[in-house]
Amino acid sequence: MSTKHEITRNDILAMDVFARERKARRARMTALKRHRRLAIGPDATLHFESYDTMWWQIHEMLFIEKGGEAQIADELAAYNPLVPKGAELVATLMFEIDDPARREALLGRLGGVEHRVGIQVDGETVYGNPEGDVARSTTEGRTSSVHFLHFPFTAERIAAFRRPGARVVVAIEHPEYGHMAVMPEAVRAALAEDFD
Repeated sequence: MSTKHEITRNDILAMDVFARERKARRARMTALKRHRRLAIGPDATLHFESYDTMWWQIHEMLFIEKGGEAQIADELAAYNPLVPKGAELVATLMFEIDDPARREALLGRLGGVEHRVGIQVDGETVYGNPEGDVARSTTEGRTSSVHFLHFPFTAERIAAFRRPGARVVVAIEHPEYGHMAVMPEAVRAALAEDFD
């Protein structure tokens, strides 16, 4: 299966068209995202991105901010790097903690966490590479609550991931946050579609 790897200006709807279709599209996007996220431990979630999730995000930004034509190039530049390019999975890692004091305490100890996230398939681990847009961990050991990660797969790892029923384990291997989760089959099947 071939998937689109880039959102272009031609893919952007006029905002009046998007406004009319927004409710129905949101319902479809909610259904699509259901099988594109994975909780890892009590506070972290990986949201696996795709052409469709980034298309939606761009349209939402244009709709809410109302920047018109002048805004489109910036949104394309911001979100296209998060569209998988055929031999990778791309995910947004979010630490979601409602209590501000607990959130600050945890994030203050998680520096470098963006280099410690791996997807294991058949005993082989593919580690995520953080998006290089900005530094998200400080030298003092604090990290951001949001990270963008690229997981580059070889052809062999793609074949293993695509196998129905393959055991896929996602882990955060940080000394201050060591958690793992077995990927449900519905999520594995959905993400397998991201590969060419």
